[in-house]
Amino acid sequence: MAFAAQFPARVLLVSAAFLIASLPLAAQQKPDTPETSSTTTSAASAACCSDIGRSVSLRQLPGNILADQKDIWLFPTNLARGKHIWPTIAVVGITAGFVASDPYSAPPFRNTTSFSGFNRVFSSTNTGAFIAAVPAAMYGIGWIRKDSYAQETALLAGEAFADGFLIDLPLKAGTSRREPISYTGSGPYSDSFLNGTHNPFHSGGFYSVHSMGAMAVATVIARRYRSHRWVPFVAYGLAGAISFSRVTRSNHFPADVFLGGAMGFVIARYAVLPQRE
Repeated sequence: MAFAAQFPARVLLVSAAFLIASLPLAAQQKPDTPETSSTTTSAASAACCSDIGRSVSLRQLPGNILADQKDIWLFPTNLARGKHIWPTIAVVGITAGFVASDPYSAPPFRNTTSFSGFNRVFSSTNTGAFIAAVPAAMYGIGWIRKDSYAQETALLAGEAFADGFLIDLPLKAGTSRREPISYTGSGPYSDSFLNGTHNPFHSGGFYSVHSMGAMAVATVIARRYRSHRWVPFVAYGLAGAISFSRVTRSNHFPADVFLGGAMGFVIARYAVLPQRE
């Protein structure tokens, strides 16, 4: 019965992912022009934005991810040289503020059924499938239409997600943060760190992979197709809804969701995309 209730929502979300992935591509092609070929479509896609530079392909993807990881893990050396200090302080400060609010922000979502319908649609499985389906659909549609720009966009989204996921694993294992759903009533919720599992593949933890993945994919698509002004609104809006669902379902504290979203945006915007600008 539980699977039957989840199945229609899952199909709806995955179908929506294919539709959303196809919209920016369809908007690029000029209607009623018989001479428009796949080469012209690809060129028009490339002209849409300026994210070009380090090449990307399925074969090059592992090497690109390794190069990104090197830059990400060496980020503290930039801080030591006085670079990016204020943005870092802002992210760390806001995250710390959310952590301090755990005993007050978690109980209202833990002790209500107001979001039950929303939570059924935005379940962990459904949102995970949606995050994966958007770049997969974009790559497939781009392959069918021989649109290299769309294929590269999908690969960049996958690269950004992989980068964030690889950072998340040691953080989850090291912080072993409990999920809000593992508490009852009013908590106390203040002892979540180092009180959960050290398994980084377990649900919950610090930070949220769903929030990171949704924001990473949204940032890549929003940046690459920013000439269509509605694309960023749709991309970031969906990423926000997915992130919010992690709190309403009590799978994560707000701090986990905020930091996950921030990491997804920063990694996509400043570690992945600058290599192609």
